[in-house]
Amino acid sequence: MEVTVQWIRTSWTKRSRGGEAAARRNAVPVGFRVPPASPAVAHVVRMDESDGFDPFDGQEDLRKVDVRLREDEGRLRVLPRVQPLFALPPRPRRPPAVRLVPGQWVRWQLNYRFSSAAGVRGWSYWLDTFNIAYGPVEADVFLSPPTVLVDERGPVR
Repeated sequence: MEVTVQWIRTSWTKRSRGGEAAARRNAVPVGFRVPPASPAVAHVVRMDESDGFDPFDGQEDLRKVDVRLREDEGRLRVLPRVQPLFALPPRPRRPPAVRLVPGQWVRWQLNYRFSSAAGVRGWSYWLDTFNIAYGPVEADVFLSPPTVLVDERGPVR
């Protein structure tokens, strides 16, 4: 199974919910060039409010990425895991898994919101973007529009 996985996590607090900080957060890329990687490794990019949303990238074992991938009859079944469930904003039911044929790729976005257990600290948020391609791809594959887009973002208040 030849799969390319890019996992982008953008994290912020209420300070970036409006004005210039929100504009910077909303301008972060949803896709990056993919560095050469070995099989079973995902390209992981983290962007955090505390770092001015500058991207920091690395690699992660595919088994540690919150997405289920299964190859069956020449198609790749893709379904991100939702964790933790208590952090989901209100949204309709989850969409079904996407089935890709070789040469296709999906961009799947999910967002979360958190509060401290005692309510002492304010809200914090994160957006996960999964870019997943099936079959051989060029390094800049995720810089173009996806074959399939699943926007599972909900309101974060």
